[in-house]
Amino acid sequence: MIEVSDIVKSYGGRNPVLRGISLSINEGDFVVILGASGSGKSTFLNILSGLERPDSGSVRYHASDIAKLSDDELTRFRKENVGFIFQQYYLLPNMNVEKNVRMGADLAGNMEFREIIKAVGLEDKIKKYPGELSGGEQQRVSIARALAKKPNVLFLDEPTGALDEQTGRQILAYICELHRKIGFTIVMVTHNQNIAEMANTVIKINSGKVAAVYANETQKTAYEIGW
Repeated sequence: MIEVSDIVKSYGGRNPVLRGISLSINEGDFVVILGASGSGKSTFLNILSGLERPDSGSVRYHASDIAKLSDDELTRFRKENVGFIFQQYYLLPNMNVEKNVRMGADLAGNMEFREIIKAVGLEDKIKKYPGELSGGEQQRVSIARALAKKPNVLFLDEPTGALDEQTGRQILAYICELHRKIGFTIVMVTHNQNIAEMANTVIKINSGKVAAVYANETQKTAYEIGW
């Protein structure tokens, strides 16, 4: 369970990007945070995941408020609990596909990481370096690395933005399959209303505030949504 209470965040003394957000996310849920560019959804994701600190408010994982952790404690929390998939790939250019993915796998002692590389369609590129891959292929490496970590919570920021339709659907389907099998929590930021139809819970953010929270009675698969 993630409990967020009265989160406020601003940059450089300007008007707040987040204006007192309070909500809860159930363990094992698939949550989509939906909003237009500039709505504050990515900032909220960064605070939820411990990448940034709020100016005020609390972010509780069970009994622990991560907003009050020291830098070292927060680093350890992220290492042990969360996985990240961003629009930027953040791959190490001097490591091939296998070694980039193994970085995540080693944190969890996961010896099955090659199965994840195969599942995202990169089995034939396992010895290639990031500079030898297309943008879509690099994104798939970053997705495999995050999944290989076996996170308790997987955070995604527009994960299919650099992917073509076929690959995007494949990746979303695979993430959902793992979600069903393992039961980790998914929190995904997107502006794509179609992807929101896959989620259990949808949180709409507008101008730094929660505009609506609703549950989908039925969840569509990656191959049923529009693109």
